[in-house]
Amino acid sequence: MAFFIVIYVVCALYMALNFKYDLQMFQQNSYRPDRYWRWLKPNIGASWRLVDVACLFLMMASPQLLDFRLSALLVAVTALTKTFLILKRKYKKPLVMTRRVWRLYLTTLLLSVGAVTAIAICSYGRYWGIYPGATLTVGVTMLISVFSWAFVLAANFLLTPVEKGIQRRYINDAKRILRSMPDLRVVGITGSYGKTSTKHYLTRILSEEFDVVMTPGSFNTPMGVVRTVREYMKPYNQVFVCEMGAKQKGDIKEICDIVHPTMGIVTAVGPMHLESFKTLENVQATKFELVDALPADGCAVINNDFEMCAERQVANTRALRYGITHTDGCDYIATDIRYTPQGTAFTVEGRDGTRIEMETRLLGECNISDILAAVVIALQLGVPADKIRYAVATIDQVEHRLSIKQTPGGVTIIDDAFNSNPAGSKMAVDVLAHFRDGKRIIVTPGMIELGDEQYNLNNAFGRYIGENLDVAIVVGEYNRDAIVSGIREGGMDEKNLHIVGSFNEAQQVLGRLLAPGDTVLYENDLPDTFK
Repeated sequence: MAFFIVIYVVCALYMALNFKYDLQMFQQNSYRPDRYWRWLKPNIGASWRLVDVACLFLMMASPQLLDFRLSALLVAVTALTKTFLILKRKYKKPLVMTRRVWRLYLTTLLLSVGAVTAIAICSYGRYWGIYPGATLTVGVTMLISVFSWAFVLAANFLLTPVEKGIQRRYINDAKRILRSMPDLRVVGITGSYGKTSTKHYLTRILSEEFDVVMTPGSFNTPMGVVRTVREYMKPYNQVFVCEMGAKQKGDIKEICDIVHPTMGIVTAVGPMHLESFKTLENVQATKFELVDALPADGCAVINNDFEMCAERQVANTRALRYGITHTDGCDYIATDIRYTPQGTAFTVEGRDGTRIEMETRLLGECNISDILAAVVIALQLGVPADKIRYAVATIDQVEHRLSIKQTPGGVTIIDDAFNSNPAGSKMAVDVLAHFRDGKRIIVTPGMIELGDEQYNLNNAFGRYIGENLDVAIVVGEYNRDAIVSGIREGGMDEKNLHIVGSFNEAQQVLGRLLAPGDTVLYENDLPDTFK
C-alpha cells in the first residue's frame, strides 16, 4: 500500500506541474482558447508529451510484459525525473499567479483529483479485465498528464460565467472612477507598432505641464486598462495616456467604451497579428476604432508614413497628420534629421508655422516618428515649445526598444528585443549599419504573428541583413529557414552566418567573435510559446 501511495504522490506532483505549464501558455495566449489552440496544435506531439504517452502504454502493457509494480516504479521514476527538469527550467515570461490563474489552477486540480479519486475508489482491490485497480489508477493519472491542456480548457469553460461577472464588476468600478473625474483628458494610443514608445514619450513631455498617469508595462488590454484606472489613477491626475492593444476586431472599441478618449494617436497600420486579424483591412479597421470613438471636438493624430493610415479618411473628428518619409498632406513633419554621437537632432515643422529644433538621446527614424506624434498632442494641449524641447532632450531610452549601452570591453549593445515588426526591425538594421568601427552583428529569431506573410517578411528581413551587416546569428527554429535563405540571398559570407538553437548558444558564439569596437543588435526575443 505504501509503495503505491508514493507512486501516486510522484505522479500527482508531475500532473500538477503539467497543469502549471499549460496555464502559463494559456496566460501567454491572453486566456483565449482559440489562440491557445492555435499554439497547442503543433505542440501536442512534442517529444515532452510523447514520453508521457510511452509511460501510459507501459502501464497498459504491464500485465503482458512486466510485473505491474515494476512498470509503476518505472513510470514514477520517469515522472520524478521530468518533475526535476520542469523545476529547473527557466522561462522568459514565467506564470504570473493572478487571482484568475489561482481560480483556474484550483478548478483544474479539482477536476483531475476528482477523476483519479473516482477511479481509485471504484478500482480498489479489484481487477478490470486484466488490469489491477492500482495499475489503472496510475495509468489514469498519466493519461491526465498527457491531456492536461484539455483539463485547463475545461476549467476555463466552467469558470467563464464567473470570470465575466468579475470582469463586469471591475469594469463598472473603473467607469465610476472615470466619471468622478470629468476634467480628466484621456489620450488613447494604438498602432501595429510604436505605441509603447509613443506612450512613454508623450507621458514625459506632458509631465512638464500636467499631472499624468499612463498604463504601465503591457497593460494595454481591456482588463489591463481597468486595472490601471482602479489601482493607479489618483483624483488629482489631469491626463490619462492609455495604450490600447488589439489581437482581433472590437478590442480597441472595448477599451474606448470604458475610458472614452477625447484625443488619440494611430502610430501605424502594418502586418502584425495577421494570424488573428487575417487581413490588413481588418488591422486598419481595428486600429481606427480609436479614431471612430473620438468626439466631434476631439483630435486624432495619424501617421501618414503608413499607406493604410494615410488613405483612411476621418470625418467624425479633427484629424492631424504627421510624417517623416511621406510628408504630402501632413500637418506636422520632422525635417533635417541628423545622427550625432549624442543621439539625434531634428526639427519639427507645422503648417501652422510651428518650428521647434530638438535633440534627443534616442536613435532611429521610428523613435523620431513616435516623438513627433507626442509633440503634436502636446502642442494641442498647450504645452510651451521650450518645455517640449527640454522634455525631448531628457527622454530616456525605453528598455528593449533600441536602447544602447557600452560594455567595459568596448562593445556596443543595441537592445531592440521588444520590436517584432517589419518596419521596426528594418530600421534597427539601418541604425546598426551606421556603426563603422568594428563588426556589425545581429542576433535575432525573426518576427512572429505575421500570418500568411510570415515566411516572406522574415525572408525579406534576412535579405536586408545580408546586404547591410557583417555577422548574423539566427536563433531558434520558428523562422530559421526564411531568415537564413534571405541572408544568403543578401550576399553575406557563409562563414559569418551562425545558426543556433537558443540565446545561450548565441552568447557562446558571441564570446568567440566579439572584439573592442564591435556592435551587437539584439532584434526581438520570442516568448516561451515559440521555439
